[in-house]
Amino acid sequence: YKDNRNISFHFLCNRIVDTVSVIMNKKYVYEIYRTAGLLKADCLWQESGWKDIRFLSIVNYMGARPEYPPEAKVRLIYDHEFLHVFFAVREKFTRCKERSVNGAVWEDSCVEFFFSPDNNSPERYFNLEVNCGGVPLMHYNIVPRKEYIEVSPEDLSMIEIYHSLPGVIDPEITGTTGWIVAYSLPMDIIRKYSGITHPSPGVVWRANFYKAAVNNSNPHYMTWAPIDNPVPDFHLPRFFGELIFR
Repeated sequence: YKDNRNISFHFLCNRIVDTVSVIMNKKYVYEIYRTAGLLKADCLWQESGWKDIRFLSIVNYMGARPEYPPEAKVRLIYDHEFLHVFFAVREKFTRCKERSVNGAVWEDSCVEFFFSPDNNSPERYFNLEVNCGGVPLMHYNIVPRKEYIEVSPEDLSMIEIYHSLPGVIDPEITGTTGWIVAYSLPMDIIRKYSGITHPSPGVVWRANFYKAAVNNSNPHYMTWAPIDNPVPDFHLPRFFGELIFR
């Protein structure tokens, strides 16, 4: 795919930054900077809004270590009304079948963003999952694994999602493939389902990022902030890292 060379170049450039970050930072913390202008979800590496924004790496894993660990990175910026999220992935055995909003997107090659936006209720959080074909699932979790509210398809249609791969990939691509999922998440959706500590300099949200695939030849459960649990489970907000808005 046409994005592969750009993705390979930026993975190489960011490995040095990632290594320094691991040595210097004992906590999993990511700083999100405000952008002065509006961004489109399909803006790529060369766009000025993204070019100086560093990636964090999703390198920890739950359960058995996959035979072919994917490379997955994410970076974020924000403005007054949107949180802009940009995932870049390289992996083997990419597969994508789910086309229903709020369907089983986690079975496909997918990327996930779990976050708690309300400092008054830090145990409550959203999980926003998008497969490599651009189909989202989003829930607001009131009690992890026990009680949640499904974000409606109408509200999810407000999220502008860019994906570099086709909507359906079946059979899977066995070779190494680079792909992108990027989206602009409106603060209005968060406000509709939850309280929100609105992003501004110094505000901290708790969050984690994941790369997963269940229904392919290389199943895996990768995380940014490590999760200490005997079986794969992303719904453990006590292990979230920190997002600090600047």
